[in-house]
Amino acid sequence: MIGNFFASIGAFVLGLIEAFFAGLSIAGRTFRGVFHPRGRARGEVLAQMYQIGNRSLLFVTVTLGALGMVLVFQVCLQINKITGDQSQVGPEFIRGMVHAFVPILTAMMLATRVGAGIAAELGSMTVTEQVDALRMTGVDPVDYLIVPRFLASIIMTLVLGIYATVIVVVAGALMAHTAFDVNYAVFFVFEKVTWGDLGVGLTKLAVHGGAIPIVSGYCGLSTTGGSEGVGTATTRAVINSSLTVIILDFVISAIGLMTVQAGV
Repeated sequence: MIGNFFASIGAFVLGLIEAFFAGLSIAGRTFRGVFHPRGRARGEVLAQMYQIGNRSLLFVTVTLGALGMVLVFQVCLQINKITGDQSQVGPEFIRGMVHAFVPILTAMMLATRVGAGIAAELGSMTVTEQVDALRMTGVDPVDYLIVPRFLASIIMTLVLGIYATVIVVVAGALMAHTAFDVNYAVFFVFEKVTWGDLGVGLTKLAVHGGAIPIVSGYCGLSTTGGSEGVGTATTRAVINSSLTVIILDFVISAIGLMTVQAGV
C-alpha cells in the first residue's frame, strides 16, 4: 500500500513536470507564431477579439460594479467607526484597483469564460481529428488556432481592464456618495496613482491576457477520450488558467515592489 502511495505521488509529480514543459513548448511556438505570416490572420484575430471582449462586457460590468460598491461600503463603514474621516477612501481605493485588484479580477473572470471556451473548442477539434487534419496539410495547430486567440486576448484584456477600472471606480464613488455622503471631488483624487502603479497594472493585464489562451489552448490540444475528455479539458483549463494568473500576479507584484524599493 505504501509503495502504491509513493508511486501515485511520483506519477503525479512527473505528470506536472511533463505538463509544465509541454506548456512551455506551446508558449514558445505561440511567441514564434506571432511573427509568422500565418499567425497574423487579421480576420480571425478580429473575430476572437469580439468573442473575448464584446461578449465579456456585461459579465465584467456587473461583477466589477458590484464589487466596487461592496468594497467601498465596507471600508467607509469601518472608517466611520474609527475616525469618520473619509477623505482618503477615494485615493486609496483607486490606487488599489489600478495596481492590484482590477488586473487579477478581470483575468480571473476571463479565465473562467474565455479559458473554458478555448479549451472546449480546441478539445472538440482534437477529438474529432480536425487538429490532425491540420497537421497533415502542413499547418501548425498552434500557429493556426492559438496565435490569433493569444493576440486577441492580450488586446482585449487590456481594453477590458481599463474599462473595468472605470466601472469599479464610478460604482465605488456612487456608493460612497449615496451611503456616506462623500463628495465626488473628494473621492475622484488620482494623486496617489503613480506611473509605477499604472505600469504594474498594465503589465499584469497584458501578461494575464497572454497566459490564458496558452494554458487553455494546451489543455484543449491535449484532450483525449471523446466528449468526456472535452469536459475534463474544460475543467483543467479553468483551474490551470486561474492558478497561472494567480502565480503570475504574485511574481509581477513582487518584481514591481522590488523595483520601487531599489528606486528609493
